[in-house]
Amino acid sequence: MSQQTVLVTGAAGFLGSHLTDALLAQGHSVLGVDNLCTGNLANLAHLRTESRFRLLEHDICQPFDPGPVDYVFNLASPASPVDYARLGVETLLVGSAGTMNTLDIARKYQAGYLHASTSECYGDPEVHPQVETYWGNVNPVGPRSVYDEAKRFSEAAVMAYHRYYGVNTHLVRIFNTYGPRLQANDGRVISNLMMQALQGKPLTIYGDGSQTRSFCYVSDLIEGIVRLARSEEHMPVNIGNPVEWTILECAQEVLRVTGSASEIIFNPLPQDDPTRRRPDITRAKTLLGWEPTVFLREGLERSIDYFRSFVNN
Repeated sequence: MSQQTVLVTGAAGFLGSHLTDALLAQGHSVLGVDNLCTGNLANLAHLRTESRFRLLEHDICQPFDPGPVDYVFNLASPASPVDYARLGVETLLVGSAGTMNTLDIARKYQAGYLHASTSECYGDPEVHPQVETYWGNVNPVGPRSVYDEAKRFSEAAVMAYHRYYGVNTHLVRIFNTYGPRLQANDGRVISNLMMQALQGKPLTIYGDGSQTRSFCYVSDLIEGIVRLARSEEHMPVNIGNPVEWTILECAQEVLRVTGSASEIIFNPLPQDDPTRRRPDITRAKTLLGWEPTVFLREGLERSIDYFRSFVNN
């Protein structure tokens, strides 16, 4: 993208703030929008004096007009199990009304549009690794459905605006991502294990630890998103790290990196928790020339100081 005016929803969140930094570094002007229900102003504190950045505190479920923009990145949504369990209705609304409102902005100003979807669209997958053509195995009435189905509806809305209105849309399916600015208490695997290890508490594993995840460091993910936004691809593209780890292996890696002597304990597996999760990134490699470069140990090492700051305060 040449220098543009860009709208980023969810700008105070983990991914939104990193994307904002990347866009500013490329010379763009960024209008961030966030209602701060899960976002954190501390993620944007370093931009207080940045003249090309402005933050609008607003709930995108309510229509708004930011003025002419060249591109819209829609990252607004509670995204951790703790948050969408607490904000279930809000999660459904931001994935429906919020998505439609931001698509209307892109349509009005003939702007490009990228929606942050999720590997949760695959549910507890029966196809492994997950390819974008797989329709998923999702429980539409389970406790995770408020997030899963909100994201699946958003994908349908994005494709409808592309097909019926000609909006230049892009869909990224994001797999587990971690790094600095991840909420320390959000219930995700890396944040849970890192905080427990640094606090000398037992590391909690749900189930027997054999379920798998694939962990992508945040800088890799943002690079994939930016490349997708520049592309001509309109169908979903997986962005994630294809190296698969069991949760037990991940816990052991966290212990190695932190030097913690914490024990590992096992708790019951939550309902509908996926047993396997690994992206097939063939499309990202082929279409975008993208693949991750930061692997788990290096990413954890890059994240230690951030998580340690919560322990020391």
